[in-house]
Amino acid sequence: MTRNPATNIASRVMSDDRKGRFATLTFDREVAAPLAVLWEAWTAPAARAIWAAPSPSVTVEFLEADTRVGGRELSLCKVAGQPDISCECGWLELQPMLRSVNYEVISSEGVTQSVALVTADISGTQERSRLALTVQLSSLAEDMEAGYQEGFGAGLDNLAGTAERTMVLQRRIQAPRSVVWGAWMNAETLPQWWGPDGFSCRTQRIDLRTGGDWVFDMIAPDGTVFPNHHRYHEIRPEERIGYTLHWGENGPKHADAWVSFEEQDGATKVTLGMVFSTAAEFQEAKGFGAVELGLQTLGKLERFVTSG
Repeated sequence: MTRNPATNIASRVMSDDRKGRFATLTFDREVAAPLAVLWEAWTAPAARAIWAAPSPSVTVEFLEADTRVGGRELSLCKVAGQPDISCECGWLELQPMLRSVNYEVISSEGVTQSVALVTADISGTQERSRLALTVQLSSLAEDMEAGYQEGFGAGLDNLAGTAERTMVLQRRIQAPRSVVWGAWMNAETLPQWWGPDGFSCRTQRIDLRTGGDWVFDMIAPDGTVFPNHHRYHEIRPEERIGYTLHWGENGPKHADAWVSFEEQDGATKVTLGMVFSTAAEFQEAKGFGAVELGLQTLGKLERFVTSG
């Protein structure tokens, strides 16, 4: 019989309890961002990759990310001159905009260093939100409580800063997920609906696959041309797309973005998230109506997939 991840992790902790050191750590962060935004920043792999590193000297490389109950996340923490540290995170509970529970196993050079159970409780409003985190830690190799305290503290500070420059747009589209996905990941149809009302796309190059890109101009109703470049770094069919937004071909990056597709009783919940490179760019985007324009884009997608 297959054992669930929680049972496996508990068994690993119990088998090492004689040499382990145990601690319960708590963290609390108030975030100047809506509840839905904090949830996306906490769970979306594209956002987690931005805030996960506790300091500039640490590079985090995500090898695998499957954010659903039973899914796991694998990453490597790299510091110059030191062995890579491997982190396995397994999702045990996900209650959107309310609660998550995951296990975390830290190892180095094939040796387990610690095991933890991480519980996040999230609450808030359309203006502000709060994350309360409990980490039940078992240090197997050495006393790692101080390192966890420092690492989680710095990571949550980064999370707060990331959430405060993140924009999240959502729409429930009355069409099957396969149809919505097909309209998005099709080189012929994507340019037909992408962009706010009255805008059109002029494609220069389009290659919708991992490692591919889309170079195009957005043309406003008054004829103003806005050069764009999307670079795709992750495509999970009918689940998630991860990409970066640039000002024109090979221009400066202005946002890390993702879109997820969730089936809901024959309809599809589409979530479009963007972490802007700076707080100033986020405020500028809000100022010129990026939220309203983005929602118009999702509205055009819905009309496109339901019109026929």
